[in-house]
Amino acid sequence: MYWWMFLATLGFLIACIFLIIHGLKFNSKYSLFYLGGGIILTPFYLYLTLWSLPGFIPGKVLLTIVQGGNGKIKSKKGTVFIKNIRNIDLVRNPLNLINDVVVETFDDKKIKIRTYNILDDLGYQMMVDQYIYPYMTENARKVWDRKVDLDKLLKIAKYERQEQKID
Repeated sequence: MYWWMFLATLGFLIACIFLIIHGLKFNSKYSLFYLGGGIILTPFYLYLTLWSLPGFIPGKVLLTIVQGGNGKIKSKKGTVFIKNIRNIDLVRNPLNLINDVVVETFDDKKIKIRTYNILDDLGYQMMVDQYIYPYMTENARKVWDRKVDLDKLLKIAKYERQEQKID
């Protein structure tokens, strides 16, 4: 996902600058469209690029999952025990278009873990299903089962849920 994010953010920003430069040459009947498109889209892509830059730090750890009966999810925003998870979801922030992992707990806390769009939907679903799902409470598992499409994971990512022994 690093390459996709790199191409989407910096690539479109470079393309907007290219449009502005070729629009200023006025050697085509489309020069005003180039100039207008470049000027209008440059602030948008600059905004997305600046929001995404922290995700390009090498070795960045978004979250750490400790498996087991006393398992937990650790991030900069805090620590949540897996048994305390009521709901976990991948939500797109409408302001910066970056996905966040939102963990809701039974004590009404919400922890948002920024992914910088490095973690795609299928990777997120496989991660939760493989490392968190076996240790969740029964109600949280039912909620997760309604969200995840195991047939899609099997077809696209060749992932199949394994029955695991719970510690």
